[in-house]
Amino acid sequence: MNERKLIPLSVPNFEGNEKKYVDDAVEQQWVSTGGAYITELERSLATFLRVENVAACQSGTAALHLALIEAGVRPGDAVIVPTITFIAAVNPVKYQFAEPIFMDADDSLCMDPIKLALFCEEECSFSGGKLLFNGHHVKAIVVVHVFGNIADMESIMNVAERYNLKVIEDSTEALGACYITGKYAGKYAGTIGDYGAYSFNGNKIITTGGGGAVTAGDPEKVDHIRYLSTQAKDDPHYYIHNEIGYNYRMTNVQAALGVAQMEELSDFIQRKQQNYELYKKLFSDFNLCKLLGFREGTKSNKWFYSLVIDRNKIRVPLRNIIVELEDRGIQTRAIWGLIHEQKPYVSSFAYKIENANYYADRVINIPSSTSLSQEDIRKVSTEIQDVLQFVAGL
Repeated sequence: MNERKLIPLSVPNFEGNEKKYVDDAVEQQWVSTGGAYITELERSLATFLRVENVAACQSGTAALHLALIEAGVRPGDAVIVPTITFIAAVNPVKYQFAEPIFMDADDSLCMDPIKLALFCEEECSFSGGKLLFNGHHVKAIVVVHVFGNIADMESIMNVAERYNLKVIEDSTEALGACYITGKYAGKYAGTIGDYGAYSFNGNKIITTGGGGAVTAGDPEKVDHIRYLSTQAKDDPHYYIHNEIGYNYRMTNVQAALGVAQMEELSDFIQRKQQNYELYKKLFSDFNLCKLLGFREGTKSNKWFYSLVIDRNKIRVPLRNIIVELEDRGIQTRAIWGLIHEQKPYVSSFAYKIENANYYADRVINIPSSTSLSQEDIRKVSTEIQDVLQFVAGL
């Protein structure tokens, strides 16, 4: 019997100069946290994002942690975070011994700006330029652009400006997504708030295997972040350190991979768009689920595609659907377990979580790789529709 081909959820695409550049880095023996490819990747990212300065680091989590440090988040402070996200967006808050405050999602799966404003107005006090909640100084907001769908940044930035909050954009899933209308037209995800963090994990739109980057509205802040990421070394001869630093710098081998991937980013985004449009067409007349859209006035990088299951017609747990599809060679997943319900965070404050619960019970992610063929996409659509009809008893 022939083994069934697995169509994975999201895998890297190495079609360009990846091997050439990595081999070059190895041949030069610049394989650690110094080398020309790191500088070139930072330059390439800065040019693409239209910013002055970018610092490459070991992971998106490291980028978020460094942004929180630079934003002045300290022990005892509080940071507003989403509950629909990967847990890595929240854990760095705890690294700083600060407290997360969990916020609900809107229909884009990103942070709900209406509830954000209500929380600040009704649950907090604002005095002396400080937003206070239960004895904590609320310092910042971590906004996640979920699955490449940009959050309502105009509304969120209005709240942040009113209450003197730093905004850290978790753009780990949204490299290349941008606004095309409105106040922030032409601005990329990660370049609107005070800080922007990116991830180059293996499942992201470009990858360095592991790796990340951080930018900021103030380029000098990025210089300081880069300094912190290399153990805050002040004297290379005597190893003098005037601040607590971190081993968060990207390696030159990773950066070599990233430089090649950046050469392909625009093409990858175009493929993501084309694949999304085909999925949209194939699911347009199917009434047991719908393909989740992206915010109007933006151009998403379409990193992940998501289906919203009709719970009036399909009552079985999402796990049953995911397992059946896997048996048929289609890898899917539910969105993350809501973070405010995870064991490390069950005692943290969560504000009127409603919409997040709704989507957590209905959304599955479907194959989204840039290497998908039209045949793959049609196969995915056919199998999903067949499974949903089966579990619906049709």
